[in-house]
Amino acid sequence: MKSNLQIVSDHYAASARGDVLAMMADMAPDVAWTEMAGFPCAGTWIGPAAVVSNVFAVLGRDWDDYRFTLEQLIDGGEQLVALGHYSGRHRATDKDLHARVAHVWRLKAGRVVAFEQFTDTLLVARAMTA
Repeated sequence: MKSNLQIVSDHYAASARGDVLAMMADMAPDVAWTEMAGFPCAGTWIGPAAVVSNVFAVLGRDWDDYRFTLEQLIDGGEQLVALGHYSGRHRATDKDLHARVAHVWRLKAGRVVAFEQFTDTLLVARAMTA
């Protein structure tokens, strides 16, 4: 069985490859995925299919080269924190995004049960405003 650290690391490696199926491989069927208020995909999405359609599909549609770059992964056992930054270019405005971000992961029995994002939504809004 993979460690919680390996599960989250594998998610980010899959993200870097653009492999959405692998990104969602270790999610619980009822994973609660929360994107911060003020973020383009704001809300709490329940289940892998809702996460893909309301988060990853939207980001892929609206941004060029959108990515999260992992800088540090802090292993707290059943809770992990990832620190890094977002980057990309908004298609409608042609403006670049660079924003710091923290992701908080909760895992139970080898599955991701919750995810919460914290980022500077003002920087995101500026990139999305003409």
